[in-house]
Amino acid sequence: MALPQVFRLSKLAYFAVPAALLVALILAGTSLAWLGWTFVLPVLLAVWIGRIRTVVTEDGLHVVGTFGTRDVTWAEIDGLRFTRWGPVRAVLVDETSVRLPAITFQDLPRLSAASRGRIPDPFAAAANADS
Repeated sequence: MALPQVFRLSKLAYFAVPAALLVALILAGTSLAWLGWTFVLPVLLAVWIGRIRTVVTEDGLHVVGTFGTRDVTWAEIDGLRFTRWGPVRAVLVDETSVRLPAITFQDLPRLSAASRGRIPDPFAAAANADS
């Protein structure tokens, strides 16, 4: 698998932008002077959807969040944490964690392949155990 490998939100997330535009149109229609600023929200939503991502590189992970970016080397990563409703987090050797935007449990096979096995694939391990 060629690196870098980029994990982004699904293109389906952009369906929220017209819905937000409709809500802004209704709100601004009630009082353009007071609520006209709501037209900015769909634009900000579209920019946010396009911005957040996790990039797997040869050196580690490049995480682009809402307000900043962070590079995490493979040596710093101790494992991944999956919570029921929360985001996926990379647990670091110093016991802190880094949120990995746009990564889901279903992305683990692709993430494992992109990391060249540094992050294990539990689906493959389960398939090997069944064989």
